[in-house]
Amino acid sequence: MPASDKKAQGNGCRRFFRKRVDQPDETLAPNGWQVVYTGFVLILLCFFIMLTSYASFEQAKVMQFTEAFSDAVNIFSGGQSLDEGKTVLSPSPEIVSKESPTARLIEDIAEFAGENDLSDVELRVDPKAVVMTLPDATLFDSGTASIKAGAAPTLDKIGRLIARLRCRVRIAGHTDRKPIRTAQFPSNWELSTARAVNVLRFFLEKSGIPATRLSAAGYAAFQPLPGESADARQRRVEITFLTHELEAGGDA
Repeated sequence: MPASDKKAQGNGCRRFFRKRVDQPDETLAPNGWQVVYTGFVLILLCFFIMLTSYASFEQAKVMQFTEAFSDAVNIFSGGQSLDEGKTVLSPSPEIVSKESPTARLIEDIAEFAGENDLSDVELRVDPKAVVMTLPDATLFDSGTASIKAGAAPTLDKIGRLIARLRCRVRIAGHTDRKPIRTAQFPSNWELSTARAVNVLRFFLEKSGIPATRLSAAGYAAFQPLPGESADARQRRVEITFLTHELEAGGDA
């Protein structure tokens, strides 16, 4: 092959390869690494958002538990026991905020009971009330509704407490299941109601509490204490401070 032909062929090959190298394939996307990097950053962002949401959820649960625990134990300094004897406050069925009117009412009643040596009184908290329980033997002789003379000091103290609070009060009489049939009390309905009314009348006459704040009811043996079977425990008078009316702006 002549030298001129070889030279021409060599120049053609160089032009071909130069074209392949100098002109990149248009099917390849320019700067493809940026697409990959952007996708990776978005995945990391989603991952950290998910971690943050889980962390916030757990923190909220911890804060909720801490607040509930603090409210439960800080209503009374040193726990919920008031003093030696029967004057105790049982656990509340619902968490009550320490700043609520209900919590302040609980504290006032418990503090008053402890300071005034109401050793026969028991306190418990219902969802919408604070219940003060007195055994019937403290107030009445068996089968009667007349308040004993020795019960007057206890009722005087409770009357002072009711007078200084803003909530309405319901007085309820309870008996055991033993039947009673006398000329004055044909059944336990009459006996329990008469006892509640006599306690109410004592507060009206001795403590000067407005009649609009008091009510009385008799339940005979049909509202027993849960888990209690002893007749002596069932025979009782309950003085219920209606906290939901206090929060709604009850009478002063």
